[in-house]
Amino acid sequence: MQQAIDVVQVARFQDIPMVVNTLKVLGTGLFGFLIAFSITPLWTHILFKYKIGIRIKESSVQGEKLTFVSKLHAGKAGTPTMGGVIVWVSVIVLAFASENLFPAIASWLSIGSIAKLDFLSRSETWLPLFILGASGILGLVDDYMSVRSKGTNKGGGLRFAARFWWLIAIAGSGAWWFYFKLGWDTIHIPAVGDFALGWWYIPLFIFVILFSAISSNETDGLDGLNGGVLIMAFSSFALISFFQNRMDLASFCAAIAGALLAFLWFNVPPARFFMGDTGAMALGTTLGVVAMMTNSALVLFIIVFIYVLESGSVLIQLFSKKVFGRKVFLSAPLHHHFEAMGWPEPKVVMRAWIFTGITAMAGILIAVLGMGK
Repeated sequence: MQQAIDVVQVARFQDIPMVVNTLKVLGTGLFGFLIAFSITPLWTHILFKYKIGIRIKESSVQGEKLTFVSKLHAGKAGTPTMGGVIVWVSVIVLAFASENLFPAIASWLSIGSIAKLDFLSRSETWLPLFILGASGILGLVDDYMSVRSKGTNKGGGLRFAARFWWLIAIAGSGAWWFYFKLGWDTIHIPAVGDFALGWWYIPLFIFVILFSAISSNETDGLDGLNGGVLIMAFSSFALISFFQNRMDLASFCAAIAGALLAFLWFNVPPARFFMGDTGAMALGTTLGVVAMMTNSALVLFIIVFIYVLESGSVLIQLFSKKVFGRKVFLSAPLHHHFEAMGWPEPKVVMRAWIFTGITAMAGILIAVLGMGK
């Protein structure tokens, strides 16, 4: 009997680190939600006061008239944008405040384990935090220029080429850090193994970041659509990071998912405000960085397969119109095609969430089971 009790006590003792790590991830997610939810009234007051509302685009990147899209979404003109600031500011504040916040709470409640909830670390979260802030500021500038009808793009904002090169610069800085500072040059194929790419790792890194950032931007076209997709994506990578024992990175992803959940509370149809480039660009870029940090680039394309479909529909549409002079889709990206077919906006959004939930579960299974030793 005593031997059985000892075994149970040892098992419980061994489970303590797992409990602490689980609380760390869930705790940062909860704090991310609370901070974002708390600052939302102040930020929306600013957006309404200074009339920082979207202007419905009347032409595409190529200068073609967007008659269907502009007419369909005409009622959304003037709705505040830059809502993505709520997400990335909340995460950055939480990351830097956690060094003092959690120890203070631990002292107040006399629970020492809470002090371990700090997730700011050089090895796991400095780089994604830098990318999150840098791309968030870039998107903020673009949003503000669009609202005020300033900039190099017709109708306001930065031209696509300008945003593209700025994203390459941000992605390139991350690639440089990974390759030269960290010595990373391998890609992991689940259930197969790691393969060294040498300097080819740099263009791969940049491609993944560009795909994630641009696709996130293209998907952010309906109330709640991209917000829901990103919640499932970052929650998936929180789990993947957890199984890789990268607890700081898992907590970082959980903090973003929590902040996004608060954002989505106000963004579901009809949206009180929109994410804007400052959210879609920042979160898409950061998602790509997290995928590279967990060596799960291939899994990323499975988890956010909807991004593949959205970006793919744009590329197919552009190619078909350029080469054959006709459209393949009624409108692109793909979510607008379904709207043109007569699907109500909430139906498109909900089905996109369901689809992403399925692909996210598949991606998590592939990532964890194919992780290897």
